[in-house]
Amino acid sequence: MAQKIVGLKELRENIQTYIAQIKKGNSFTVVRRSRPIFTISPPDQETGQWEPVIDFTKMKKGGVKIEELLSRL
Repeated sequence: MAQKIVGLKELRENIQTYIAQIKKGNSFTVVRRSRPIFTISPPDQETGQWEPVIDFTKMKKGGVKIEELLSRL
């Protein structure tokens, strides 16, 4: 798929629309004043760039507070 260009203001005002598009596999180059500032793309499942390490909801319903987690490190 070709990358699409979107303005920063447009992205901020319609973030939910762009999130839905990214979940479908689309990528966007975000520009400000006609200059690219960053790219948004879905995580690459094949290369494993994003993987869950542990599901804290299995330890405690609703998850674990960050303070509790940090105190155990």
